[in-house]
Amino acid sequence: MNPSPTLTTGPPDLVHLRRQIEEALTSFVNAKRDATHAAGMPAEATEVLAEFVLDGGKRLRPLLCLLGWHTVAEAPPPPPVVRTAAALEIFHDFCLIHDDVMDHSALRRGHPTVHRILAARHRPARSPAGADELGAHAAVLVGDLAFVWSDELLHTAGLTPTQAEAAWPLIDAMHAEVIHGQYLDLIQDATTATDLDAPLRVILYKTAKYTVERPLHIGAALAGGGPALRQALTAYALPLGEAFQLRDDLLGVFGDPTRTGKPNLDDLREGKHTVLIAHALHHADSDQRELLRQALGDPGLTEDTAARVRAVLVSTGARATVEQLIRHRCKQALNALDGLPAPPAARHVLHDVALAATVRQS
Repeated sequence: MNPSPTLTTGPPDLVHLRRQIEEALTSFVNAKRDATHAAGMPAEATEVLAEFVLDGGKRLRPLLCLLGWHTVAEAPPPPPVVRTAAALEIFHDFCLIHDDVMDHSALRRGHPTVHRILAARHRPARSPAGADELGAHAAVLVGDLAFVWSDELLHTAGLTPTQAEAAWPLIDAMHAEVIHGQYLDLIQDATTATDLDAPLRVILYKTAKYTVERPLHIGAALAGGGPALRQALTAYALPLGEAFQLRDDLLGVFGDPTRTGKPNLDDLREGKHTVLIAHALHHADSDQRELLRQALGDPGLTEDTAARVRAVLVSTGARATVEQLIRHRCKQALNALDGLPAPPAARHVLHDVALAATVRQS
């Protein structure tokens, strides 16, 4: 029998944690490829999903899950915990694939989105419209497959019964919250709403809780952390998650596509109801408001008109206000770390994560 590996203590190393996540994802995905081949199932969906899962990404949610572990334990997370964190990334891929279909997005991470890839593969045998429709329908199924993979990896991660009992209610809550957040996002109308409450509510469920709070909660629960620690993590997570999404909203309109990996017209063409847009509509004059209402949600929006929209977002103070909100929420998150009952090394890394997540350019 091989001896158990020795667990050394020390501050969390984000590079090492990310490497562990990548190894867990690669091992699982390759096993799914082999299983698909052995069962004689069509390989296309598996291959497209495998490439999407392994094609980069920030890995923010699994990293925060492992940092949640480190708010309790100074020893490195064992393989079952790393696999659980990796499963959160595959669930995120499910969300992204479906989100791209709903938003009609062409690019993700600098590459064609899944529905565009599938449409291109089948275009030679179909009309352009038929290929696009097939691509969207097939991408929904590939997204569903990502959910199945995430669930399988969670159930086979090797958690102890105590860990599973602690983590699963949090995972279930995360699943429901992000889907409700996406639903709220879909039904908002950017051209008429000027209040900030609606977009902030979307941010709460679609980003703050899903991206930051629940991954931290799950990691802490796996290490034995209780309700008091989760409450302290929430005080850090929710303002950070809000700042993260507000930065994303700015990048979606003002970002450099070569750095963000996605166009800076999509949010405008989709008419996304963001804090940025709501503030601009509230403070715009009649001519500016008319321009925004004509441009937002126009699938044929041109670069020239988009430039005029961006000018309105600047002149109404919307861009500056969102930048100010980001700084304020980031400060809230950093202040919350002072009361976090966690090892100093974990608090230090969470401090660095907050800064990196809110000043990023991609």
